[in-house]
Amino acid sequence: MALVKLPQLNWYGTTEVNFLLPDAWQVETINMAGYNKPALKPSDIGRALQNPIGCSPLKELAKGKKEVVIIFDDMSRVTRTEALAQAVLKELAAAGIKDKQIRFVCALGCHGALTRIDFVKKLGEDIMSRFAVYNHNPFGNCVPVGKTGTYGTPVSVNAEVMSCDLKIALGMVVPHPMSGFGGGGKIILPGVTSFETTLHNHKQTHHDLTALRGKLGTGRFDENPMRLDIEEAATLAGLDFIVDVMVNYMGETTAVFAGALKPAYAEAVKAAKAHYLTPKVQDKDIVIANAFIKANEAFIGVSIANSAVNRQGGDVVLIANAPEGQVVHYLLGPFGEKQFGPEHQFSRVPEHVRRLIVYNAYPDLAGQGWYAASEKVVFVYKWEEALILLEKDYPSTAKVGVYPNSEIQYFTS
Repeated sequence: MALVKLPQLNWYGTTEVNFLLPDAWQVETINMAGYNKPALKPSDIGRALQNPIGCSPLKELAKGKKEVVIIFDDMSRVTRTEALAQAVLKELAAAGIKDKQIRFVCALGCHGALTRIDFVKKLGEDIMSRFAVYNHNPFGNCVPVGKTGTYGTPVSVNAEVMSCDLKIALGMVVPHPMSGFGGGGKIILPGVTSFETTLHNHKQTHHDLTALRGKLGTGRFDENPMRLDIEEAATLAGLDFIVDVMVNYMGETTAVFAGALKPAYAEAVKAAKAHYLTPKVQDKDIVIANAFIKANEAFIGVSIANSAVNRQGGDVVLIANAPEGQVVHYLLGPFGEKQFGPEHQFSRVPEHVRRLIVYNAYPDLAGQGWYAASEKVVFVYKWEEALILLEKDYPSTAKVGVYPNSEIQYFTS
């Protein structure tokens, strides 16, 4: 048997795991361009904060401020937040800001709340012992800050965030299936906005998909109305300073973009377009889509896999190993066999894909609600079970494509 090594278990002892495949299969690993870029050192992060894009250094912006909030993304993002937060705290201390003036708020959006164990994984024990760390609540404690021009979205933002006169955001820039790329203003909308604000933004995006064709979707940035609406909301909220990173295939930080929202984010996306770009293939009998960066939103990885399957038919295997289960999502998620968030959309299997085999070593039957009920969708809990199904149809040879980071890889049309 041949071995394919794939990253696994983000937040649970990140490692590479060997997956066995038959020797007779022709296996091609399809990596994103920046998959093997080296991880940055803490000193590299400090230099980015001291030489920001489009504004003064953070320690200058912080001088004279009374209350500071550091907003950070949740466990559905691989962002190595602790190193970023410690670098930010060093700059704030240099500006004379005391620990008691600082609090952290997790930008959950409409995801489920985190526990202290989660916060420690993101921020470390030192920060937990020095600062208050709060979950965002999309169902309350939000205050209106205005209305966007793009969608006319009424924007209500976490009141704790809005009570601070310096707002700093820590996040990650990766391709996103709707807004083009994550990071930037998404730390505000949907990160710390009300459920109603987020619902309005998403509903407008789904309102007329024909008119929006070519503007929405993975890797689309310049004219993406959802992204523009989000950026407007972040401006209304008064987001002062962002620290956004790019990551390699193991989730390590490879680049930092710090500074004012619009120019820093634009530079980050410019680099991200090249970093996450992946060769386009279309001739595979089997496509293996590994979810690691966003393992608890594994369904996102199916899209690029579908596009690589031979038009005459083939199979997709999604590796979705998330010990915590699929993300709790009040806007999009399943909450029963017929109970779903208001914007829930099933991940469907296109005609040319014969089967979608979802492999998850951590059984999560409720999480299967992200996929349309179909005989074409098969759930297995051991890798050997997936191989048995595949070898039955491909006993001699098969052309196999492997995406190690399927949920953040993209290609240009």
